[in-house]
Amino acid sequence: MTRKACVIGWPISHSRSPLIHGYWLRHYGIAGSYERIPVPPEELSDFLARLVQRGFAGCNVTLPHKEAAFRAVRIADGATGRLGVVNTVFARDGELWGTSTDGEGFVASLAASLPGWRAKDQTVVILGAGGATRAIVGALVDQGSGRIIIANRTRARAEELRRDFGSSIEPRDWTETSDVLGFADLLINTTSLGMTGQPALEIDLGNLPKSAVVTDIVYTPLETDLLRRARTLGNATIPGLGMLLHQAVRGFELWFGIRPEVTADLYDLIARDIDPGYRR
Repeated sequence: MTRKACVIGWPISHSRSPLIHGYWLRHYGIAGSYERIPVPPEELSDFLARLVQRGFAGCNVTLPHKEAAFRAVRIADGATGRLGVVNTVFARDGELWGTSTDGEGFVASLAASLPGWRAKDQTVVILGAGGATRAIVGALVDQGSGRIIIANRTRARAEELRRDFGSSIEPRDWTETSDVLGFADLLINTTSLGMTGQPALEIDLGNLPKSAVVTDIVYTPLETDLLRRARTLGNATIPGLGMLLHQAVRGFELWFGIRPEVTADLYDLIARDIDPGYRR
């Protein structure tokens, strides 16, 4: 039987998910399909209600639907319940369930890029306090991070994270960013600053320890200015594309029954789609 899944959002034309899942379907010889479906916000409830009827095993959910989808499905695990968003919906016994794979995708990307690196007892500095930050914070707390400093332009958003995830979260004003970099074992940009078409991320890296790992969840461009500057200073850097690929793993497993691998060939395929001039 042919199984099918999809990604939904509004807009959705930018999504690389069909390339990722299409690669895995071909690689594992699975009779299935994965498509891109634009769903306006006002049609989301009806679309999800008819998802199984239309023959889908589930779907990925991207902006602006993650919070609304959370309210429309059964929540599969406590970690997702704490986040208030889902990015992966799957069908079981005629019901729709939802989970979030962003946090595990982030941690898996770190582990793949830096074998042996552990979050336990590390000090993490995060720039931004949006939805992606919540998933990453949840995963890092579960991994035992000792101190998570969050610098955000709206401090109240960072305060919400401390309320929801505990006293290891340390909110800071955006103006304190350069100072708190001195504590970082891991620096993460979760804002859209530095993304293609967005304003630059203008921070001084002078206080950043040379031992700190720097990562960015932005993957267009493949190497953001933050990563380029950190690499020039001698820091280990991890591009955002890894998180995109690793967050897709569990959804594929839920829909098609095989846990796929994130390989160099897959990375190169998606990297070339983002930047035709990419060379490993």
